[in-house]
Amino acid sequence: MAIAKAERLMNLALCLLGTRRPLSKRELRGSIEAYLEAGNDDSFNRMFERDKDDLRELGLVIETVENLDGEVGYLARRDSNHLPPLTLDAEEAAALGLAAKVWQQARLAGAASGALHKLRAAGMPEDVDPYESHGALEPRIPAHEASFEPLMLACRDRRPVVFDYRKATAARPEQRHVEPWALECWRGHWYLAGWDRDRQAERVFRLSRITGKVRSRTGRFTAPVPDVVTVRETVAGWAGETADRSALIRLRAGAGYPLRAKAASVRELGDGWDELEIPYGHGLDAWLVEFGPDVVVLEPAELRADVVDRLRAVAKD
Repeated sequence: MAIAKAERLMNLALCLLGTRRPLSKRELRGSIEAYLEAGNDDSFNRMFERDKDDLRELGLVIETVENLDGEVGYLARRDSNHLPPLTLDAEEAAALGLAAKVWQQARLAGAASGALHKLRAAGMPEDVDPYESHGALEPRIPAHEASFEPLMLACRDRRPVVFDYRKATAARPEQRHVEPWALECWRGHWYLAGWDRDRQAERVFRLSRITGKVRSRTGRFTAPVPDVVTVRETVAGWAGETADRSALIRLRAGAGYPLRAKAASVRELGDGWDELEIPYGHGLDAWLVEFGPDVVVLEPAELRADVVDRLRAVAKD
């Protein structure tokens, strides 16, 4: 069945690319054997519409033209379906491979594979393997959260969503109505940036704290969508990338290597503990909680209090 459909799609594409004038459904049905074998007009119409949508999904530009008699015809002009040669360096190919792996983990392997096939057809060299690692360390961006795929599609289609979200300091999740802007990965975690309709303000949500299903809603966005650079800065600020102060913590020896990489100074205290000075910005308390008993906040007092509150909220659960 798969081979028969592929052959049918190929024949339809060749007909549409090979004609200089629009072809009607009647003419296409008489030119393609699979359409001639369709049981009735309804079966043919359903088959043709599916095939046309499939070809467009594959990237073929199909025009719909109505003649003077009101009859609708179809054609695919060669100049509209011509792509310039593509050249990718090793870094660009590696970035494509990394993106494709993200889609594979998000149950979008078919779309990722199709995109790479299109790139090959457009001229990407055969000796460039986007899936191949191009260094001693292979970067990975996991996307295991069930909410990743529906949120990605909602960002793409500009659809409002509703989901239950549990803040790190809350005992129970609460419903959030959000206009999703973009998904960003930071420190191995995925974040959604968007407009919170209930709070009438931009907010950032960590996907691992979304509970239950993400549900789409009808209607248009009510707030303007910022450019992608602004969204990235928003995620970085909420997740703790922007730091304007320093914090002093105790860290168990041999633990917390991401914290050590950010530290401005490290001093051995003995008894299996080190003292670190690290950048302090919004979201640092949530990050420190992830290291559990391996981290003790010394100062400032407000950061220590925030971490203690988060740990108490987790302990109550």
